Formats: sequence, C-alpha cells, structure tokens
Amino acid sequence: MIIFIMFLAAVAMFASIMFINYRTQLILWTTVFGALFILATAMMTLNYSHHFGMHQVTTTSKQTIYSASNSSMPLALYQPVGTSGKDDVYVYNTKLKQKTPCHPQANEYTTSKIKWTNELTPRLTTTETRWRYNNKFFATMYMWSGMDGTLVKRVNTLEYPRTYVKITVKQAQHLKKLAKSAAGKRAQAAATQQGKATVVTAVQQALTKNPKMSAHKIQQVTQQAEQRFQSQLVKQLLAKTK
Repeated sequence: MIIFIMFLAAVAMFASIMFINYRTQLILWTTVFGALFILATAMMTLNYSHHFGMHQVTTTSKQTIYSASNSSMPLALYQPVGTSGKDDVYVYNTKLKQKTPCHPQANEYTTSKIKWTNELTPRLTTTETRWRYNNKFFATMYMWSGMDGTLVKRVNTLEYPRTYVKITVKQAQHLKKLAKSAAGKRAQAAATQQGKATVVTAVQQALTKNPKMSAHKIQQVTQQAEQRFQSQLVKQLLAKTK
C-alpha cells in the first residue's frame, strides 16, 4: 500500500505542477503531495532499514522426536562436520520409523545444540524470533512488502535423555551390520534375557522403596531401566568395533 501512495503522490505532484495555473493553489497542492511522497518514501525506507512499525515476537514449539537409527535403541545420531564439534549435524526422525531422517535447519539465523535431560523421551524444542507489525495500520501500509514474519533468529535444542548414547552415523551403520551377523544375533539373544532380569530387579528395588508406587511410575522405572541397559550394551558393542 505504501508503494501505491508513493506512486499516486508523485503523479499528483507532477499533475499539479503541469496543470494548475493559479500560483497559490500550485504551491499548496505541490507542497501537500510532495510532503506525502517524502513521508511515504521515508516510511518505506525506515521499514526496510530499521523495521519501522514492527516489533519482535518470540514463539517456542516442542516436538517429540525419535532416533534416526529406526530402532528402539537409545541412540542420538550425528554427522561430524569439522573437528571442533560445533558444526556437527544431528539427525533424527519425526516418526518412529522413516526412510530419510530429518536435521535442524542450517543457515545464518539458526543455531542448534544438544541438551541432556532426565526425561524418558527425546524432544526438539525450537525457539523462533520474528518481526511482526505493531497493528493493522502498519500491516495495511506495508502490505505485500514481505517483511512480516521475517526471521531474526532460531534456536533448535535437541533434548535427549541421559541414557541415550551419542554416536556418529558411521558408528550406527557398524552397529546395524553387527546386529545382523550371527555373533550379533547371539549377543542380542543373551542380552535380551539379561535385560529382562535387570529391569525386573530395578522395578523390585523401586517397589521396595515405595510400595504404593503408581502404575505410571512403574512404567517410567521400567523404561529407564531398559534404556540404561541398552545404553550399556551399545557402549560395549562400540568398544568391540574399534
């Protein structure tokens, strides 16, 4: 809209100069339309340079994610980039199983980091700050400018349970091959029995401390025990692949 105002003001000022013969009216309307043109130009320039008429709005969204290994193993996969570790790209699934894993956005406005929590389920927390118009007046004035919703910054935080093991995509591929081998299948069978015993022991110990434990809490203790055991198993298998 502000561009149309600029255009109309320029046309009106030109028409005033060309077609108004009376000096007083010529000065009046030329001044009015000239001032309007300057004001509209200034508003448009300030909007692009200093986001005039806008303010920053920050929103946070949370999403449950899954291991990109397409398995129930507690694995946090990443692709190494460089040697400092600051540019590593983490990959994850948004569904329990999917062919192509996802990864956080990579651009100058986005930073991604990993955080270890005491939760049972991995989660992606995204905090975005964007420019929004102050009110309907400015939204109308700067209609179609493309400035509304402009990204200022984005922070992706991949929150993984402490029981998860951080490994590279290459290491995950080695684990997958090992699991399909005869030795790997025997190890998994033995580990399954051992894992069940470990989980039962953990639940019994928890019930001893709190006999009135709810079914939901028992489920949490069971899941934590399973993840801890699987985490130890993954670390043992990784040690064998070195």
